[in-house]
Amino acid sequence: MTRKSERQFSGKATLSAVAGLLIAVALLAAGYGWITHTSPASQAEPPEQITIATNTAYVGSCPVIVAREKGYFAIEGILAVVQPHSSGKAAMEAVLQGQANLATVADTPVMFAGMNDQPVSVIATIFKAEKDHGIVGRRDRGVVTPGSLKGKRIGVTLSTSGHFTLHAFLNRHRLSPDGVTMRNYKPEDLPVALAQGDVDAIATWEPFLDMSLTVLGGNGVIHYGQGIYESLYNVAGMRAYVVSHPETIKKVLRALAKGARFCSDSPDAARELIAAGMLDATKLKASWPSYRFNMALDQGLILALEDEARWAIKNKLTSRTEMPNYLNYIYLDGLKAVMPSAVTIIH
Repeated sequence: MTRKSERQFSGKATLSAVAGLLIAVALLAAGYGWITHTSPASQAEPPEQITIATNTAYVGSCPVIVAREKGYFAIEGILAVVQPHSSGKAAMEAVLQGQANLATVADTPVMFAGMNDQPVSVIATIFKAEKDHGIVGRRDRGVVTPGSLKGKRIGVTLSTSGHFTLHAFLNRHRLSPDGVTMRNYKPEDLPVALAQGDVDAIATWEPFLDMSLTVLGGNGVIHYGQGIYESLYNVAGMRAYVVSHPETIKKVLRALAKGARFCSDSPDAARELIAAGMLDATKLKASWPSYRFNMALDQGLILALEDEARWAIKNKLTSRTEMPNYLNYIYLDGLKAVMPSAVTIIH
């Protein structure tokens, strides 16, 4: 073989080797791209599903609904399933029965949970308001002034914030709870009972107050609980669940903090997201400035629970004669980690 032919052979061999190397690199790159780009689901963690029981017709649920609709839960890796209920009491019952992980609930059902030794934990207060509870009466039944409630039949949902507000309202106006006849209804049934004349007045919260006034027209009169009861709307779960899922609770709180901020800073957009089942749009806009959407665990919650516990004991709504330590029904660690300045409970 001549040198020329040897050089030609070597050149061809070199080209073949280079070509083979390039092909191998291409195949490796393609394989790497397929692994990294076509199968992220196999490496990423699936979202954690959490069921939140809430009163979807109550404005206090705005942070929950907004957090879901705006994707704040999703950002935290949470798949939030909102379970609708007509009251915080019913939502809390869903948690107690294991049908939901968390619930939005006023302070009164939390108080009763403590009195019944049911181990629940409040992780945050997300909403406060003074003008969303009250009493609606029928003028044709003589219910015009607070004093005219004496001897009347009043519809109420027992063991709720509406029940506590009614007692506080009567006491404020020097009326005895024994001087009225209380009839127990589900919250959603109260406007119908009043419209049909089955009761002379009802004690409840929004949107049922507004529904009743709308149905009665000029025959209706309302007395708000402003200055008598401040609604504290909380998020709570069973203590065992809350304590055993600290990172999950932090994620939920971060999402709710964003939701509460949106409800406060972008009222028009927030009202559009929660409008279904709420107050009349005009009335909702008018009342919005009185609502306070923020995350907190403050001493006012403990004081409210203790005040309500004394009320329950005095009126024999519980078999207990001493209140529990309600600090044991508050979970501080989550909010302390997410928003330390929002925790002002003495502990």
